[in-house]
Amino acid sequence: MQKKDLDWGGLGFAYQPTDYSYVSHYRDGAWDEGALTSDHSLRLSECAGIFHYCQEIFEGLKAYATEGGDIVCFRPDQNAARMYDSARRLVMPPFPKERFVEAVERVVRANAAWVPPFGSGATLYIRPFMIATGDVIGVKPADEYQFRILVTPVGAYYKGGVKPVKLQVSKFDRAAPHGTGNIKAGLNYAMSLYPSVEAHAAGYADNMFLDPQTRTFVEESGGANFLFVDKGGTLVVPQSATDSILPSITRRSLVDVATRLLGMTVEQRPVTFAEIGDFVECGMCGTAAVISPVGQVDFDGGSVVYGMGEVGPVMRTLRETLTGIQDGSIEDTFGWVHKIDVA
Repeated sequence: MQKKDLDWGGLGFAYQPTDYSYVSHYRDGAWDEGALTSDHSLRLSECAGIFHYCQEIFEGLKAYATEGGDIVCFRPDQNAARMYDSARRLVMPPFPKERFVEAVERVVRANAAWVPPFGSGATLYIRPFMIATGDVIGVKPADEYQFRILVTPVGAYYKGGVKPVKLQVSKFDRAAPHGTGNIKAGLNYAMSLYPSVEAHAAGYADNMFLDPQTRTFVEESGGANFLFVDKGGTLVVPQSATDSILPSITRRSLVDVATRLLGMTVEQRPVTFAEIGDFVECGMCGTAAVISPVGQVDFDGGSVVYGMGEVGPVMRTLRETLTGIQDGSIEDTFGWVHKIDVA
């Protein structure tokens, strides 16, 4: 299998059509068998439910080449489970978990030539999503849906190496208390677009959102969970009392790495904004960057500075350990790395 003739090291984080996508339709109460397609466009009725009542969910994961030449992805079963839960919350027919993993394997296998070579820093980004396609005028769930998976090669998240970023505390809320903040739905990200544009215009990499009920607890950034390290070296992971934090697969994996491989103490609890100045390190974790170190958080009346010069030792070790498991340089004792047979 010959790789595509691309400048792998020069790729950005942008969409580029590949050879195939995967598609399955839900009609008459059942999902069809699904198939690969070379058609990357969708034709929908103007009355499709996605346009009127925002029934849409999605996931994000990556396929990449290991040093030994295998093509793998990381914990796709967890993406399958999270998407299943997201679908149930928006009254959409959940795509079967085992079929989700099979569909990921199938579309990656069909696009193996687009998987960047080991050492390039690039990956094949995998975006499963589901939308309501059936006509609906009254406020109710649609009766037809489409599940698709697109893949596209993307460059390294950090072009110049991992460096601390600066955040601001947003005056907006990302999600409602006991709303949809704990599922991966497009409507949540639409809520964060305006404050994200505002933050970027002011020179910040992202926002720190506080809890929408009391605005006294740390929740998420625009697209990642937070991690903190206290003076004693304990990893502190914010939890939500109002179900408004997305359960990050990367966060869950980092907690396991910290406790089971690195012997760290981990506290998973609500974190008040008032105490963030007591921590010595802060990071944002997610699929794209694994960990984005946070060097400074600005808010009305002051700043908390962790250090803009270099990445803290705990965040660096956590990131290097998890990426080592992903690329095969560290033994995967958890069984997280999912090999895709492309022969």
